[in-house]
Amino acid sequence: MSETITQRTPVAAAPSYRRAWIVTGLLFAFLLLNFADKAVLGFAGVHIQEDLGITPQQFGMLQSAFFWLFAAGAIIIGALSSRIGLRWLLAMLMLVWIVTMVPLLGPVSFGVLLACRIVLGFAEGPAYALATHSVHSWFPANKRALPGGIVTAGASVGPLLAAPILTWVIVTWSWHAAFGVLICAGVLWTAAWLAFGRNAPIVSAATENDSATAALPDVSYKSLATTGTVIGIALLTFFAYWSTTLKVAWLPVYLSDGLGYDTATTGRLIMLPYAFAAAGAIGAGLLSNRLTARGVSRRISRGYLAGGLIVTAGISMVAFTLLPQGLPQMVFISLAFSLNSAAYAVAFTAVADVVHPSKRGPVLGFLVAFYSMAGVIAPLVLGFFVGNAQDKITGYGHGFALTGLLMAVGGAVATWFVRPERDIAKLNALVQERTS
Repeated sequence: MSETITQRTPVAAAPSYRRAWIVTGLLFAFLLLNFADKAVLGFAGVHIQEDLGITPQQFGMLQSAFFWLFAAGAIIIGALSSRIGLRWLLAMLMLVWIVTMVPLLGPVSFGVLLACRIVLGFAEGPAYALATHSVHSWFPANKRALPGGIVTAGASVGPLLAAPILTWVIVTWSWHAAFGVLICAGVLWTAAWLAFGRNAPIVSAATENDSATAALPDVSYKSLATTGTVIGIALLTFFAYWSTTLKVAWLPVYLSDGLGYDTATTGRLIMLPYAFAAAGAIGAGLLSNRLTARGVSRRISRGYLAGGLIVTAGISMVAFTLLPQGLPQMVFISLAFSLNSAAYAVAFTAVADVVHPSKRGPVLGFLVAFYSMAGVIAPLVLGFFVGNAQDKITGYGHGFALTGLLMAVGGAVATWFVRPERDIAKLNALVQERTS
């Protein structure tokens, strides 16, 4: 078998790369639906509050509840990725998403809506980690950032497409009908994934000559958890996800309830940060690949690039709270809620640079579990500011300004830890020490 592999010609490599890009496209659609599911509650936020008669604090609890079991799902299902093929695991997740949205097709109580969001959060917790692990398995280390960026872009394209479509459905029919649209889309994706999705082969034409991956030491989870790169990426993604959560949970409500835009205008404006984020994710992945290919240190091509995007997003968030309503403010809103999203693919590629493929899925699952804690806290904090301020716009301003400061300061500190080359050398030295 090994001889057959080593004697492959370049022509034989084409089918594997073609399959790799088919899988990448399907995973892009997977993340698209994942974030459309998350965003629909924000698009219908004003309608849901009026329909159910709930307060801003209760709406904040609804959004926070999505993340109560998010970490548990990321850890438990992420651990299963080393035992169950990703083809079946991802299909099972999508089916659970569909089931949790079925009760929302008709009138529901606050308690039922809360329970559905909790279960959906558990099932969506591992989505990004598993999708990233899958796409990384199909590409060599120096080419992972771009396909990873494309998959990450799905998280922004989902709400980008969902904003006008689901807003129109909500205005024309009801917020219940919006969940019906998502259920139909989920069924179609499941059928396509089972027909065309595949697990990455252990040795494929895309990865067989990847000396960087082959050289990664297979060490314990404890050793990996104490590397600077893993710690730094955990912190970076925590601060980034604080903003991502607010974009999904509160930004549509802020535009309509805080700034006074009508539902249709809000649906159009919310497309801007998602469009910026989609383009930024692909652009950041391409830039990271090119820098790495030119011999630039991965501390720069991964760490500085991801950290710089998050810090700039934080500064932009503070800036828009100081500006009056208008075009300049909308530009900074778009930057604040897009640059951090563009950083995820580059950040997770840094993790793949130091973590052996056999442990990549569980490690990424633990990282998602860690940064999802921001998803629990952020909606509650902003709901507290809005509900207890003298006027809503002041509450929104204080809540978003706090987020911007956390991202700018915390992101700068976290970036210092990300040093893939140093950590690979330390892990290799650890293996040699134990075997000598």
